[in-house]
Amino acid sequence: MIIRLTQNLNTKIKAGPISASPLDDNPYADWSARLFTADRAQYILICNTRSFYSTVMFGRGITSDHQFIERTLSSIREFMQDDGLQFIHRQFVAPTCGTVRFCKALNRRATGSMNELVATARILLVENECSPHEVGFKLNDMLLSALGSGAAHDYGKPREAFTRMS
Repeated sequence: MIIRLTQNLNTKIKAGPISASPLDDNPYADWSARLFTADRAQYILICNTRSFYSTVMFGRGITSDHQFIERTLSSIREFMQDDGLQFIHRQFVAPTCGTVRFCKALNRRATGSMNELVATARILLVENECSPHEVGFKLNDMLLSALGSGAAHDYGKPREAFTRMS
């Protein structure tokens, strides 16, 4: 499994130098993570790099790469189970969790979409007082232009894109 880290998150978990890497051949084995703050609390957005299927977890207390991996894999598993996607997790995600390597963000398209997800997550966390778990459900129902087929004004939703990958 590849987990793509932002510089801030890499510094927080002390993962050391990371390199660039192309997308993994298995779309379920490539995830991106970004640290952000909302109302003075730290959160981590974790999303599938191809579909932007996301979950949000608390960032407090994560101080090492080992803790980060444990909490990330647990968060993905729990969220997918609650979202009714436990079959996809068991079949496609779980088998890739044996080896985790860190890489740099994929490209500007991925970074831009993650920035949009983080901006929405901040609003949901602070103004709407949603829990991080609830925020994941709302983010996965958001329309993103990066998931469109290329036609004018074409958008897609992360959950739909994630389930179509199988």
